Amino acid sequence: MTLACEACGRTYAEGADEPWRCECGHALDFADRSLPEPRDVDAERGLWAFRDFLPVEPRVTLGEGFTPVADAPAWDATFKLDFVFPSGSYKDRGATVLLSRAAELGVERVVEDSSGNAGAAVAQYAARAGIDADIYVPADAKPSKLRAIEAAGATPVRVEGSRADVTDACVDAVESGDAWYASHAWNPAFYAGTETFAYELAVQHGVPDALVLPLGHGTLFLGAYRGFARLKEAGWTDSVPRLYGVQAAGVAPVAERLHGGADGANDVADGIQIADPARLDQILDAIDASGGDAIALDADATERELDRLHAEGFYCEPTSAVAPAGFRAYRERGDIREGEDVVVPLTGSGLKG
Repeated sequence: MTLACEACGRTYAEGADEPWRCECGHALDFADRSLPEPRDVDAERGLWAFRDFLPVEPRVTLGEGFTPVADAPAWDATFKLDFVFPSGSYKDRGATVLLSRAAELGVERVVEDSSGNAGAAVAQYAARAGIDADIYVPADAKPSKLRAIEAAGATPVRVEGSRADVTDACVDAVESGDAWYASHAWNPAFYAGTETFAYELAVQHGVPDALVLPLGHGTLFLGAYRGFARLKEAGWTDSVPRLYGVQAAGVAPVAERLHGGADGANDVADGIQIADPARLDQILDAIDASGGDAIALDADATERELDRLHAEGFYCEPTSAVAPAGFRAYRERGDIREGEDVVVPLTGSGLKG
């Protein structure tokens, strides 16, 4: 398989020594992926029921996928409960494909930078694969997420400073050592994994009119868009939903590009505080192509929505609350109309709070 840069057109042969990004600085993606013919899906195989859409064999798996779809009448929406994955977040979608690829390439040690959930997922699947892992995290990362990383045998490397400082420290380690960069933001295998959100939803529920998703690096946002676009191209479905992103006020580069700067802050939604997304241009293209948008919400709106979710039995973590809160805001703005079929993922477990 070949890696390609859509920005400059360079291509690279994949392998353990492949670059983690293009020479021009942009992210790489798999080229020439196949599109299988429509067929019945065996849900008992989990997300690997869509193996024909994925770039690797299921070498590292914990039976993940086909998370529940639940009616949410208090919102007049449908929730997909991606917080029930083995590590407690949707990041397992990417981690199972990412570590399967690492195992296929014969990688012995990986590094990753994360505010928590992606690091916990990579640590857990690296343990499953027998691959050593160092996870670079903010110095103030939540203890529950650090415990999950350490319990899997990975080494958390605490970094003082901003979330960008954590990434810089991890990249320095990649470029000066012999570790493979298992990045949820840069590695195309992770996004291939998050595409399974769309594949599952199409089987379980059908193609909705719109999706409302949390938006940091855009791993689930881009995965959902690419997944539905590939389903349509393959002839499995005939439409792509509008994609609406929700960011944390104060750290909202996508919303700011679309609507300019805004006041407010949101330190509650710590999982999406990404000032410089690795695939910003691709996120903007997905919004434009699907007819969607991106907005930013403050801490008060997020906390109010988290209380509503818990009161309705959805025990998710604070960052998860931005998506249903955003759904409420998009409804008020008239972007999403009454009666439309809307799906909102809940992405992280409250047990990791």
